[in-house]
Amino acid sequence: MTQATKQQADQGYWAIVKRQFRKNKLAVWSLRMIYVVIFIGLFADFLANEKPVYCKIDGKTYFPIVKRYMVDAGIGKWHTELRNVTDWKEVKYDAVIWPLIPYSPTEMDINNVQYKGPFDKQDVPSWRWLHFMGTDEIGRDVLSGMIHGTRIAMLVGVVSMSIASLIGILLGSLAGYFGDQRLKVTRGRIILNLLFIFLAFFYAFSVRNYTLADAFEESMFSFVVQLHVSMFLFIAFMAIPNILAIPMKKLPWLGQRVAVPVDIIISRIIEIFISIPTLLLILSVVAIAKPSIMLVMVVIGMTAWMSIARFIRGELLRVRSLEYIEATQALGYPEWRIIFRHAIPNSITPVLISIAFGVAGAILTESALSFLGIGVQAEVMTWGKLLSIARQAPEAWWLAIFPGFAIFITVTVFNLLGEGLTDALDPRLKS
Repeated sequence: MTQATKQQADQGYWAIVKRQFRKNKLAVWSLRMIYVVIFIGLFADFLANEKPVYCKIDGKTYFPIVKRYMVDAGIGKWHTELRNVTDWKEVKYDAVIWPLIPYSPTEMDINNVQYKGPFDKQDVPSWRWLHFMGTDEIGRDVLSGMIHGTRIAMLVGVVSMSIASLIGILLGSLAGYFGDQRLKVTRGRIILNLLFIFLAFFYAFSVRNYTLADAFEESMFSFVVQLHVSMFLFIAFMAIPNILAIPMKKLPWLGQRVAVPVDIIISRIIEIFISIPTLLLILSVVAIAKPSIMLVMVVIGMTAWMSIARFIRGELLRVRSLEYIEATQALGYPEWRIIFRHAIPNSITPVLISIAFGVAGAILTESALSFLGIGVQAEVMTWGKLLSIARQAPEAWWLAIFPGFAIFITVTVFNLLGEGLTDALDPRLKS
């Protein structure tokens, strides 16, 4: 890289943002903390598990945790000699490497029941088997629950905000780019699409409701496959009115193009969703459906897209009048290509701030639902569920302190990251 090219890269937009972000020490340390939290969430099974990471039995080598992943994914089966193992600590090993915490969040240690604290005397063979954050009433290890709760918290934050970002970016960009006058469609196409959208939703989702429900209970993979089938059917049904609308262009009244007030429609939808109490809506949905962490993530994502849509709408209102957008329009590029290849990529930066704050909000919402005992299966251990257990035994301070501190730290670092991005992306601070 030449000196001139290096200087040009140093003066680039993202280089300036990076330098500005590094000036905020709290934001930098928050980002490092988020890396640690993500690492713990990704490798939770290797950090806390009742199965060994590696073991050697009768001269044969096994990796039980990796094998568990393969079995769950349907690409492997347990070895015959390991299939009926109920207590991995009772197996005679030639060699073994245990995880850092040799307990799973659902494993019960019958020798340490009735709320053994971190500093209480515990009935364990050696320090290696200590419960460093204590146990609950039935002997479950709190530290293991904290580690696996980290995975749930990050999964909820990332997946829910991915859903919210997809909806918010799509609707917000349409509202900002087209406004109320730029999208013109024939009357015939509008009428046919309004008629067919109800049919498409009915045959793609309502008719297949039991199929989707059965797939959801079977496995997440089956549910994703069936959901894609429903989406394909919906798109296929919606293609019919658009094909039928082509010959209708020749008709005088139906073929006349009229402006669709996209901005007004989407803005009113945003206002409707904002006016609905989010927690009340989530409670209503999870109360009538089967408890599932996936359902919680979907519902949070469906109720968190409004701020993202408003951010990108405002940015698109500015970007659509810039010279490079006008140049692509003059060259005759299709509107959809201009939106997705040029407009959205240059308007996405404010959305990053909203996503950072949104992840914190999603984690807090999931913790509140788990605390109330709503939305997740009984066997899934989360930070909110640990707090809920603490209500039954106020003297077991470790059940409230550790998960409460984890929620506080995680939400705080994401909020500090959002504030750091806000400052770094502020054009008034560029130098």
